[in-house]
Amino acid sequence: MKYAKEIEQRKTFAIISHPDAGKTTLTEKLLLFGGAIQVAGAVKSNKIKKASTSDFMEIERQRGISVATSVMSFEYREKLINLLDTPGHKDFAEDTYRTLTAVDSVILVIDCVKGVEEQTQRLMEVCRMRDTPVIVYINKMDRDGRNPFELLEELEEKLNIKTQPLTWPINGGKEFKGVYHVLNKSLLQFQASSKATDDDLIQIPDINAPLVAQLIGEKDAKQLQEDIELIDGVYDGFPVDEYLSGQLAPVFFGSAVNNFGVKEMLDTFVDIAPSPKSRFTNTREITPNEDKLTGFVFKIHANIDPRHRDRIAFFRICSGKFERNKFYHHVRLDKDVRFNNPYTFMAREKNVVDDAYPGDVVGLFDTGNFKIGDTLTEGENMTFVGIPSFSPEIFKEVVNNDPMKSKQLEKGLNQLTEEGVAQLFTQHGGNRKIIGCVGELQFEVIQYRLLQEYGSACSFKTLPFYKACWLGGDKTAVANFAKFKQANIVEDKDGNSIYLAQSEWYLNTEIANNKDIHFYFTSEMK
Repeated sequence: MKYAKEIEQRKTFAIISHPDAGKTTLTEKLLLFGGAIQVAGAVKSNKIKKASTSDFMEIERQRGISVATSVMSFEYREKLINLLDTPGHKDFAEDTYRTLTAVDSVILVIDCVKGVEEQTQRLMEVCRMRDTPVIVYINKMDRDGRNPFELLEELEEKLNIKTQPLTWPINGGKEFKGVYHVLNKSLLQFQASSKATDDDLIQIPDINAPLVAQLIGEKDAKQLQEDIELIDGVYDGFPVDEYLSGQLAPVFFGSAVNNFGVKEMLDTFVDIAPSPKSRFTNTREITPNEDKLTGFVFKIHANIDPRHRDRIAFFRICSGKFERNKFYHHVRLDKDVRFNNPYTFMAREKNVVDDAYPGDVVGLFDTGNFKIGDTLTEGENMTFVGIPSFSPEIFKEVVNNDPMKSKQLEKGLNQLTEEGVAQLFTQHGGNRKIIGCVGELQFEVIQYRLLQEYGSACSFKTLPFYKACWLGGDKTAVANFAKFKQANIVEDKDGNSIYLAQSEWYLNTEIANNKDIHFYFTSEMK
């Protein structure tokens, strides 16, 4: 194991949640502990007084939401932690889905007031598909919220995963007094008037000791003792192997905005979260300790710095050592490429890096060579699997509002859709351009960025389509189907034929009438 030490040092994870659960706030508290930033940005009521560190697009700072995945690296307790902060808004879920293919574990943030929400369930379904290890942080305990036992029950029922509380709250809302660390048998008191440092743990070897009542009062002490007795009766130690296999989620309670209960979770994460794991390709399994470099592009972002019109491909290293200025094999293009200035990230700040190891995410300056899912190797021909595009739910035709800027519009559409925020389809030889998205907000972002970054004005005309289906199976049958359904047939950027169904009834009818054709709802056709 040539790079065993470097691999063991790395932890690569994503933070996911429903919008407004406190994900970006938690991200910044983790960065504070890692010394990566000195002052956290303020994100309140979708109005940003000081721009959040991980939100680097202009439209994010204006609207107070994250619409693109940010990559940040920091050191904590001699570990190099690669943190991917994902968009919570459902309209940008596809970016989050792809990000989850590039991480080894996940921290899921839950709002104690709202509990498990729809977007949380969707994100967890993706985690469950890959058995990704999950740690749950139940946030906003200083607000009046749900009963913690009810929250645990809802987590298990709706997310299809067992839970085990490793910290336990003492009351909630205005009466929130802190948390008890179940495994370490220690108590951390909450001070509403000051930011908690998480350094004031009081060891409580016996939960029934008189000291507990002295610290939190007789009534709350009795309730805490009953709760811990119940928890101890259900759980006997913490089975780390069940967490690593994605079957059990440890749960922490706290208040991210008050920096409370965060350090306990971070320390546990460093202790138990997996180091870089194996990945599968279309030919074999890749283990991180292999000598030769392999990795894949899971995200592309244009114009991170609008002044320089740069285009960055986010590259997850799966094995071997990545070195600056060394030639690597671009499998899809079948050519060798090298990178003079590979980057590591602190949100919008980029630092040139000379080498990187499995688990690391590096930014590669791209002149248009990369697409999402592209693989780099040291000569071996293979492609990493499990990075699909999903069927859009809303379709709109692009209307050029300024014919003098047609080239800028085409360039902007190509580059922005290659980032994966939307899918670009063409019809009638490429003259008609259709954008497919999973949410309305994506169209607003695309329209804004086309104007701001490419100087091209456009509008959108809504089309009456229900779903996009990639077509596979018998080639003659597909060709004949496309011939008779020209009004509903488009091509994606890879030249694949796609059927746009007007409704669920039309789709089911075509599936029933065309047995030789396979209809796929993702681009990763089997």
